[in-house]
Amino acid sequence: MFQAGIRKAIPEVLRAILPKGLAALVLFSLSLTLGGCAVGPNYRKPSMELPDSWKVAQETKAPSGPIQDEELASWWGVFQDPLLSSLIQGAMEGNLNLLVAETRIRQARASRRASLGALGPQVEGSASFRHVRTPVEVPSGPAGEKKLKGIETDQYETGFDASWELDIFGGLRRALEAADADIEAQLEARRDVLVSLAAEVAREYMELRALQERIRVARKNLEAQEHTAEITRKRFEAGFASALDVSNARAQVATTKGQIPLLLALERQTIHRLSLLLGKEPGALVDLLSKPKGLPRLPDLPPLGIPADLLRRRPDIRRAEAQLAAANARIGVAVAELFPKVRLVGGLSFQATDLTSWLEWTRRIWSVGPALSWRIFETGKIRAEIERREALRDEALLAYQQAVLEALKEVEDALSAFLKEEEHRKALEDAVKANERSVELALKLYIEGQTDFLNVLQAQRSLYSSEDELIQSLKNSSIQLISLYKALGGGWKEE
Repeated sequence: MFQAGIRKAIPEVLRAILPKGLAALVLFSLSLTLGGCAVGPNYRKPSMELPDSWKVAQETKAPSGPIQDEELASWWGVFQDPLLSSLIQGAMEGNLNLLVAETRIRQARASRRASLGALGPQVEGSASFRHVRTPVEVPSGPAGEKKLKGIETDQYETGFDASWELDIFGGLRRALEAADADIEAQLEARRDVLVSLAAEVAREYMELRALQERIRVARKNLEAQEHTAEITRKRFEAGFASALDVSNARAQVATTKGQIPLLLALERQTIHRLSLLLGKEPGALVDLLSKPKGLPRLPDLPPLGIPADLLRRRPDIRRAEAQLAAANARIGVAVAELFPKVRLVGGLSFQATDLTSWLEWTRRIWSVGPALSWRIFETGKIRAEIERREALRDEALLAYQQAVLEALKEVEDALSAFLKEEEHRKALEDAVKANERSVELALKLYIEGQTDFLNVLQAQRSLYSSEDELIQSLKNSSIQLISLYKALGGGWKEE
């Protein structure tokens, strides 16, 4: 309503301040600017042929159906770990890469305001004061001789110059369209950081809990191996075991003990990485996260929806499309240079030689009229720029198509890896149970003298190895599930 009132008032103001013919010309130019079409191609959403469903899901029993946007936006809640949720929330508030993305949004918005300002009048004010000495010839003597005499005066001047480019061919509007698309691209870039950040925090958290579990298992096996070494020592002292058995037992104890400091170092490094993701100094989370805690419960596989959902959910795809729209609009900016530019220019100033009469209305000097400029002898250069802009548009289109294909691949990869890791984990669970039984039997038979010590060593090594692999498999399953949520575009919501 306000804008409609402004549009209605503009003709009346122009007719009041401009001569009749000039006012008609300006009104005609404004009508072309406000209602005319902009040169260059209009943006059309790119289309791609996408599969109707996921290939891996067709080959397995993966759940089908749509996934809820709210669930996908905060997918980490499925692990039912409040500490993990608080870490991700903390990262979204303090991560420095996210803050950098927000500064780029501000930059894009400022550029958009500059493009918007170019559509309106440009006014430049000025004011000056000068003390001027002017040489003047004056009569001197009866013979009509003349001599130079300096006359000193004060000169005051103030006023403004105005220029308004009438966007008849839409170059300025195309620039504004590109600026809008740039803002959208930066918004999507920030959302992409959110998606990656949530996944990275969750991955590091799973790594940390897996390392703490591996340390626990290593210490448990070390205790069992030390117990076996003590039994071997006593049997050696009683003459029932050889010195080789004692040496082998001690070597196994030392090997397992030597692995624990390495795992502890990795644990501390993982805590440091989590601190960095939250925008904190490396030691900020040591007290909070050093207390061992098992891996979170592994949730069920979520429904995947259809591949076309990625175009709506994935911020990197949305960003690529916004960049394509910006590149398309800038073709119009280049094409507009082929046509003449019409500007309405004018100025108003006051000049006086004394301060008291400086701003008297009778001392005004004003001018107003149209101006035309045309790069008529630079068409070759302009057309080359148009071709360059078209090539940039084509590059952006290919980048968009590549982003879609990468997204499809990431979902298929994550789903396949998760399902295969589940098979691996179930096999390792069976292996752990079998190795636990093997250790019991081997140690019993060794004490009874029915087998040699190498069988005990082998059984204990196999148990420790399978337990360690089982923990890493559980971690890998969680990480693959996290990768799947990330590939589906989870971790952000519309603002």
